[in-house]
Amino acid sequence: MGELSRRTVLRAGAMATAATTLGAGPASAADIGVSADAFPLSAVTLLPGPFQANTSRTHSYLLFINPDRLLHTFRLNYGLPSSATPCGGWESPTTELRGHSTGHLLTALAQAYASTGRAEFKSKGDYLVAELAKCQARASSPGYLSAFPESFIDRVEARQPVWAPYYTLHKIMAGLLDMHTLAGNAQALTVLTGMAAWAKRRNDRLTLTQRQNMLDTEFGGMNEVLANLYQLTGNPEHLAGARHFDHAEIFDPLAANQDRLNGYHANTQIPKAIGAIREFHATGETRYRDIAVNFWNIVTRDHTYVIGGNSNGEYFKAPRRIASELSDTTCECCNSYNMLKLTRQLFRTNPQVSYVDYYERALYNHILGAQNPQSAHGFHCYYVPLRPGGIKTYSNDYDNFTCCHGTGMESNTKYADSIYFFSGTTLYVNLFIASELRWPGRGIAVRQETRFPESPSTRLTFTGSGQTALKLRIPSWTSGARIRVNGTNQNVPVTPGTFATINRTWTSGDALELDLPMVLNREVTPDDGSVQAVKYGPIVLSGAYGTTNLSTMPTLNPASIRTTSTPLRFTATASTGPVNLLPFYTMHGQRYTVYWRIGSAAP
Repeated sequence: MGELSRRTVLRAGAMATAATTLGAGPASAADIGVSADAFPLSAVTLLPGPFQANTSRTHSYLLFINPDRLLHTFRLNYGLPSSATPCGGWESPTTELRGHSTGHLLTALAQAYASTGRAEFKSKGDYLVAELAKCQARASSPGYLSAFPESFIDRVEARQPVWAPYYTLHKIMAGLLDMHTLAGNAQALTVLTGMAAWAKRRNDRLTLTQRQNMLDTEFGGMNEVLANLYQLTGNPEHLAGARHFDHAEIFDPLAANQDRLNGYHANTQIPKAIGAIREFHATGETRYRDIAVNFWNIVTRDHTYVIGGNSNGEYFKAPRRIASELSDTTCECCNSYNMLKLTRQLFRTNPQVSYVDYYERALYNHILGAQNPQSAHGFHCYYVPLRPGGIKTYSNDYDNFTCCHGTGMESNTKYADSIYFFSGTTLYVNLFIASELRWPGRGIAVRQETRFPESPSTRLTFTGSGQTALKLRIPSWTSGARIRVNGTNQNVPVTPGTFATINRTWTSGDALELDLPMVLNREVTPDDGSVQAVKYGPIVLSGAYGTTNLSTMPTLNPASIRTTSTPLRFTATASTGPVNLLPFYTMHGQRYTVYWRIGSAAP
């Protein structure tokens, strides 16, 4: 980072002053600027379908994994005995990112417990927290907790090479927060507040310029977790600590709605925007909101592939370069995990269909399809290749532990968290996922039965009674949507890209049916009009190529695409000959192409 601008220094100084003058405030302060909110995981149950199947595989992995193997490097770091077999991959004793997976595991266990109430998930999480507390109690710097020595932080501050220690600390802190808020573990909050106090002390002693230079090293969502902790406790020290991680080099251009992302490591930046929207919710300062909104608009408009993912070789490239950026290292899964977190917060702030349309795109085409369905433990992709002839590869039990293995544990234990939102007695139906909502405090349940996207419709059945304004997402990709209540057509606007509203007193047995016609469509890459992807509604279709490792992009004849007797399966003719088109989220174990060359004369 270059010399700090006088404007940035003055603004940061004013923010620090404001933080120190804040009153302690009430615990669990209400978020500022929220128009709708999600239901707790405990209120929504997934019904049979692909999301439930993915979740079940990850649950099996969470019950399988040996926590002592993940605690091994923590114990060694604090002089505690450990006879556990060391993990491999990014959790090996010599890997500088060691310890991050324990944070992911804590979050996944907490989410699994919140969703199911199964004691096995909580007890494993409780054990991890208790053992981490024993390590923290031995720290020479009060509150410090990690699987690597504190000298790694010295290296960050001295601008010496080191692999993202604050990134790892964020994962641990976020996992502890989730164990407290989702699984009721009081000790987790004690350990977390100790870590937060340590982080603030480390950063208080630095000058603003030193802190800003330090932020050039990836630090995950430190601003997010500290803002979340402030909202929980009302302690202004945590908000001040969050602001220490406001990265002016990234935030200043975004506040001015400028795209300067080219050449930046993508998943380093996305958590910063998540932190910004959480800091808006904590403070009401609209600059934070603008940073997050502008970032989301820039990334989804100018840096996103058809499946909803972003990055090539983990980096943002020049805006609107898609066709020229197809490789084996496109679409790191962590990026979409974090983009969905950001999108969810932005929808809370401003519930508009465009946010859910993107959420659906990335959820179905990237996240859902990144888990290997042939793996009993839900092994996960790191990259999702988009070059012609690409093939998905996956993690394993103990010798991988990449960042995407960790976020995969999280993504596949929280599919229920954004299906429904509410505001007062208004219910938003955002996603068409088989599930049952039990509305806390209202005595109302809504059961959503659907085979979407294999069938372009969904059915909602009510139990209990009460006045509810039901807002149904009418996606931008449909036309001719139709709503029936108890078999009677409803004369309400069903404009694509809006919510259709049915406001009535619902009683037990009332049933609403929503039809969402889907058609074939093509998405043109912005940098080459002849390179396109094929979709059916929101679902990306990919060409199945078996063991054929394509050396060039096939040319597709779009007029040749035909339906088959199997939903979402098509046939077509390409320059390579006949080809089957399958939903990309089902494409596993063979090579494929997502993008095609299509001649200018194509209809």
